Amino acid sequence: MSSVMEDPTLERQFKGHRDAVSSLDISPNRKQIASGSVDACVMIWSTRPQMRAYRFVGHKDAVTCVQFSPSGHLVASASRDKTVRLWVPSVKGESTVFRAHTGTVRSVSFSSDGQTLLTSSDDKSIKVWTVHRQKFLFSLNQHINWVRCARFSPDGRLIVSASDDKTVKLWDKTSRECIHSFCEHGGYVNHADFHPSGTCIAAACTDNTVKVWDIRTHKLLQHYPVHSATVNSLSFHPSGNYLITASSDSTLKILDLLEGRLLYTLHGHQGPASCVSFSRTGDSFASGGADEQVMLWRTNFDSVDYSEVLEQKGARDEKASVHRSCSQPSDTQESGAVGVSSQNSSTAPVSPGDGHPDSVPAALASTLQHIVGQLDVLTQTVAILEQRLTLTEDKLKECMEMQRRSVSEN
Repeated sequence: MSSVMEDPTLERQFKGHRDAVSSLDISPNRKQIASGSVDACVMIWSTRPQMRAYRFVGHKDAVTCVQFSPSGHLVASASRDKTVRLWVPSVKGESTVFRAHTGTVRSVSFSSDGQTLLTSSDDKSIKVWTVHRQKFLFSLNQHINWVRCARFSPDGRLIVSASDDKTVKLWDKTSRECIHSFCEHGGYVNHADFHPSGTCIAAACTDNTVKVWDIRTHKLLQHYPVHSATVNSLSFHPSGNYLITASSDSTLKILDLLEGRLLYTLHGHQGPASCVSFSRTGDSFASGGADEQVMLWRTNFDSVDYSEVLEQKGARDEKASVHRSCSQPSDTQESGAVGVSSQNSSTAPVSPGDGHPDSVPAALASTLQHIVGQLDVLTQTVAILEQRLTLTEDKLKECMEMQRRSVSEN
């Protein structure tokens, strides 16, 4: 199958920052890239040729993190100056600013509905705010060292945080309690995020490794000791099949989560690669580094248009949901989302339901929902494999045709 896959290609380079690039994000419509730098500026680059970039000046110290809102109408930035700013990514570059923490703000990110903001800081706390008027809602305070990163789960119910106390913590947003601490890292944790399915998390660490954990069983699913220096950042492909990492060894690496192996090593940056992020569609990704450069890459490695696959999947789901609600065996591979070995084949325990004997118990309903979710992932994977197979056959025909020609010419 690998014969169908093309290597990622560098599409454009953006120069304008005057110090290391610390963070970046591609806008939902892929027309802009926001980047933050140690030079205290936020830059908004246009991915369309001949369009000028905007430089936003306001922060008094290094910018540590930038992110577009889900609609793309706002960019949030966090800084060493202890503030968070919300910018309108247009010519005017207007922003509102608020004092978020008593120490450097390391990360800022939006919930998937765009209503709330999550910040983390060297003051060891994680805080949740409303986007509208930046009203403080609550804080989470169990880390005992700097909190480098905090992210909402895709459904907004959970929060993952990564800290210099060598833990990755999982929080329940409603109860505001820490559900679990993952303490297996041999170093500090620079970055953590949820898999698009919401079933597992990945963490980038100063011990040069990337780890993927299941958030229900708390088991380590995958361990990638692929870099030769600190891993600074990671980003999941929206399909959930790939993970890209940026490291101080100056490389970006693309991991195939279904196969559990390293797929590509990309050499673009001179010096440490500090940040990397896939676009919302997965057809491109951007990277930034200590070399002050922002690079935009075309993904290429999968010739499949994921949006089509997801649309087909949606249509199939509607038809299938009527038939399959109770007919599936319970040994569906639980970790199918990242294609890890099928040892985790247990499903959630089913407790007898309260109330009416004919009603489906809540635990059973959620188990079935989970199985259906895993089947969706498998269906999607099969659809992708089918398309790859077609491409392989086409390539084969091409080769045979060329061979036939060269034989007839000789």
